Amino acid sequence: MAREKYLDHLATVPLFSGATTKELRSVAKASVEMTIDEGKQFVTQGEIGREAFIIVEGQAEVSRGGQRITTLGPGDCVGELALLDHGPRTASVTAKSPLTVLVLGPREFAGLLDEVPALNRKMLAALASKVRDLDSQTFG
Repeated sequence: MAREKYLDHLATVPLFSGATTKELRSVAKASVEMTIDEGKQFVTQGEIGREAFIIVEGQAEVSRGGQRITTLGPGDCVGELALLDHGPRTASVTAKSPLTVLVLGPREFAGLLDEVPALNRKMLAALASKVRDLDSQTFG
């Protein structure tokens, strides 16, 4: 049974912002709800990534090379690149408060893309937009 309570929340996540309600139900069904204690590092820079985390409640701090980069909150997604390439994490993420997250693993993500092919284009567009934003922030 899909977690209906997360549909509105998932619609605000840039990665899924172009998805229909039916597609969001598939995302909710494919994800697992998890709580993370304050102070716990749940993403470690340099380690191989396998899953993405969508923050539902709480705050998390992102750091790279020991330097704080930003704070994330509800609607933010961490680790989406790992779903695509299973490469090393580019930053560490630590819970600044108790967190509720939706976790999307590689098998579930692959199944989701097979089940909802239209989601491929929407997610690629969202990722391309994110790359453009980062490029603009870095190079002007």
